[in-house]
Amino acid sequence: MADISLKKRIWGWYFFDWASQPYHTVLNTFIFGPFFAAIAATYFLNLGLEETVADARAQTVWAWAVATYGIIIALSAPILGAMADNSGHKTPWIAAFSLMYVIGASTLWYTDPEASNLYWMLAAFGFGFIGGEFALIFTNAQLPGLGTEKEVGKISGSGFAFGYVGGLLALTIALAFFVEQAGGRTIVGFPPAFGLDPDLREGTRVVGPFVAIWFAVFMVPYFLWVREVRVPAKRIGVGGSLRSVWSSIKSLVHKKSLAAFLGGSMFYRDGLNGLYTFGGTYAALVLNWPVTLIGVFGVISAIGAAIFSYIGGLADRRFGPKPVVNAAIVILIFVSATIISISPTSVLGMAVPEGSGLPNIVFFACGVLIGGMGGVLQSASRSLMVRHCDPVAPTEYFGLYGMSGRATAFLAPLLIGVATTLSDNARIGVTPVIALFLIGLILMVWVNPKGERDA
Repeated sequence: MADISLKKRIWGWYFFDWASQPYHTVLNTFIFGPFFAAIAATYFLNLGLEETVADARAQTVWAWAVATYGIIIALSAPILGAMADNSGHKTPWIAAFSLMYVIGASTLWYTDPEASNLYWMLAAFGFGFIGGEFALIFTNAQLPGLGTEKEVGKISGSGFAFGYVGGLLALTIALAFFVEQAGGRTIVGFPPAFGLDPDLREGTRVVGPFVAIWFAVFMVPYFLWVREVRVPAKRIGVGGSLRSVWSSIKSLVHKKSLAAFLGGSMFYRDGLNGLYTFGGTYAALVLNWPVTLIGVFGVISAIGAAIFSYIGGLADRRFGPKPVVNAAIVILIFVSATIISISPTSVLGMAVPEGSGLPNIVFFACGVLIGGMGGVLQSASRSLMVRHCDPVAPTEYFGLYGMSGRATAFLAPLLIGVATTLSDNARIGVTPVIALFLIGLILMVWVNPKGERDA
């Protein structure tokens, strides 16, 4: 096969973000997550619980599930990264985790609207979610080979922007052709496509297989165009990989900038994941939004994410990633505080007339900033990690980065679950994300903007 140009390799790499983003946009945040929360809340309501308690119980179940997935990813990510670095190539790993993604998403079709198989569907969701996160670790590790240190910020930002456009398009298709409203038609007035039965919520359930097909189709350019430089396999096995990871972790004592960055990103990315995971369920449980309105909210958020991610990439190239990360965290702290103040009858502590549209308008505005600043934060963080990465073992280091992003991934769901349980209030339960952002911002003080090698 003729040599593939660097430009085509970069575009192939972008297509992973395009292909994988709908798991987060369509499933986790805006369609399946709120759908799951709604049927779980109804299930607990039918058990005799009061509405606020049933809502809190539904949010707690979702929180504990997401926390479990985070622990699995945190414990496995760096070991898998070390094994991949020593195996000589990454593509087979990415293919295997892609298969997990497809299986997990496809299985969500079997979700029972009467909630008889809640926990089985949580397991299926987690199987695909973990596969996607593992695949992301390996594709992130390919970023250093796509450009110079100055160029990777723009490449990373463009990749996130392209991915959010893919998520936006997938979400728009799902809302227009599949997800049914209360009257049995989609948001544009069509009956669900392919004769799907709205009474059985088949239009909503089919988004799982839809996301799986989307991923399978759009990963084709990735596998065709992304080529890696293979190195001789060392075949050190799991034990050797564990020793390699442990050695890298111990070395953080002498790499203060990297340690501060991994520690800070551990907290602020956990706060961001908390907003992503519970933003849609918050709208469903606190503001009583239907799934279709949450989907529209997702479309607007995705547009903001795509635009801001691209702008963030340009800002990264101009100013470097650290100030971009800090600015995004500050904005997300403000947004989180605003969201917690919103209820159907109040905004920022001020009462509004019953039936006022102001709470919805403010929440929509917050959604744009969550999507936008979330994209900027993840893109600039990936760029900053490249500056701290050992070029000899990029996947292991991005495995550590993945571990830092998931080592406390149970913490946001856990704290939200605890706060929700203690308060029996889904709105108050989201408050811990502010503390996570603040801790991350403080730790960024010790991060060298040029990376560990220039510290």
